[in-house]
Parts: sequence; structure tokens; C-alpha cells
Amino acid sequence: MTLHVAVLMGGMSAEREVSLSSGRACADALRGEGYVVTEIDAGADLGARLAEIRPDVVFNALHGRFGEDGCVQGVMNLMRLPYTHSGVLASAIAMDKPVAKRLFAAAGLPVADGRVMMIDELGSDHPMPVPYVVKPAQEGSSVGVRIVRDDSETPLGNRSWTHGPMVLVERYIPGHELTIGVMDGRPLGITEIRPQQSFYDYEAKYTDGRAVHLVPAPVPEAVASRAMEIAVAAHHALGCRGVSRSDLRWDDSLPGTDGLILLEVNTQPGMTPLSLVPEQAMAAGISFGELVRWMVEHAACDA
Repeated sequence: MTLHVAVLMGGMSAEREVSLSSGRACADALRGEGYVVTEIDAGADLGARLAEIRPDVVFNALHGRFGEDGCVQGVMNLMRLPYTHSGVLASAIAMDKPVAKRLFAAAGLPVADGRVMMIDELGSDHPMPVPYVVKPAQEGSSVGVRIVRDDSETPLGNRSWTHGPMVLVERYIPGHELTIGVMDGRPLGITEIRPQQSFYDYEAKYTDGRAVHLVPAPVPEAVASRAMEIAVAAHHALGCRGVSRSDLRWDDSLPGTDGLILLEVNTQPGMTPLSLVPEQAMAAGISFGELVRWMVEHAACDA
């Protein structure tokens, strides 16, 4: 029997355009694998749309709030529809950076020193010595992230804040940007990201030519091995399933693997032509079509 797969994309988050790109790429690949595919731009009527077409599997290609924070996963659990990626709890915790960070620390994983603050507490005074990072408590794809490098700067600069009432302020970790995809509880590979500017922000992530991806990362074997161990441990600590991606920093001025710091886990990594997990899968001999087919075959429902 040919399975009918509904691909959720778009949505209502700040990452809508990225999700549309991910969703279209996944939908095209799934059709190439022989599935019947319906593309759904997920909005407030998502439950009604799914009830109308009643797919066999839901491929969740949404990013950001209302897509990978447990909300949509709860809808699919209520409808008893199997879906790709993590369930409600893992999705909600991973999106809440302060909660995820406490869980990682409790699991013995290395995290950056920092503190949670209300946005109205951030005035002109620095909450910690520079350099430090200010990031929304609940956003993805580096949306809203700011690095404060100099005492002459203020925590938020000249921009208005539209990312919720809480922020996470963390010590800035110098060095290398590393990312590891985890598939079926095992590391796919390790990538070093070298942005063409000083920071791997939203624009660098999704604009061709703004960052170089080195797969596998040219780091010492011990660093690569430990980074992949951390990624797998973080995947399990959150209770993720399917595919996730862990982002780390590595300060190579410190001895051995001491400079590795876990930043966050993305429970629904990007699946655009520039995305990191598909690149790592390809380097491991897994085509894009094989990757999305595996994700459909391992879809599940918490209900």
C-alpha cells in the first residue's frame, strides 16, 4: 500500500520562510520515493485540514514556535497520527533554552555559564563581563541572538525586542562552531561551520555563500569523538527520537576536550538545500531521499 504523507510547512513562527523551503524539499523527495504527498501550510485550521485528508503519516517540517515546541505534536497525538521527529515533551524542553540547559547540566554535559533574565531587567548595565551572548529563551535559528563584545555597547543595542519576556544571557565561547546530527540515537557526523562574518546568524544560515560547511570537521579525533558523545547524550537526555542536531562551540585554546560547550539541541533540524543534517547524511552515504524515507518509516505517536 502506498502511504499518504502530509508535509507540514510554513507555519506562524519567525522561521516561516525556512520551513517553507524545508517542506518543499522534503515533499519533492518523498514523492520521488513513491509516497503520495499533500503539502500543508500549517495555520490555526491545521487540525481540520488533517482531519479532512487523514494521512497515514505526518512529516513535520515546521521550525520555531508552534511547530517544534510541542504544540503541533500535541495536536497529532490527540488525532493519533504518527509524525516525524520528537514528541511533545522533548520538543517543548528543547525549545525552552533555560529548561534544556538545566537538564543538560544535570546530565553532566558541559554548558556555558549564564543566567535567565526578564527583558525589562536589561538596561544599559552589563549583566556579566563582556563578551557575552543575549538570546531569546524560546526561539530557533539564531533568531534574536546578539553578541555583546565591548563595554561601550549595551545589552540590546539599538534594536527593539520582539521575542518574548525572558532572555538567556551566557558567557561567549570563542573558537569553532561545531554541529552534530543524531539519527536513530547515533551520530551522523560532525561539521565545522565557518561563517563569512563574525557570527553564524539567521542570514548566514540560510543565505548561500555566507558560511562554509566543513564535513567532516577538521578537528582532532579526540575532540570529534567527545563532541559526538555529547550530542548523543543530549539527544537521549531530552528524550528525542528520529533525527536531532546538537550545536556546540569548541575553544581550542583549552587543553584536550575541555573547550567543548553544548549550546542547544534542535529537534527538527533544517532540511533546506543549505542544511547541515542532509549534508552529513550525504557524507555518510545516505541520500536525501533515503533520509526522509527513514524519517517517515520511523514516525511515531505518543498517544
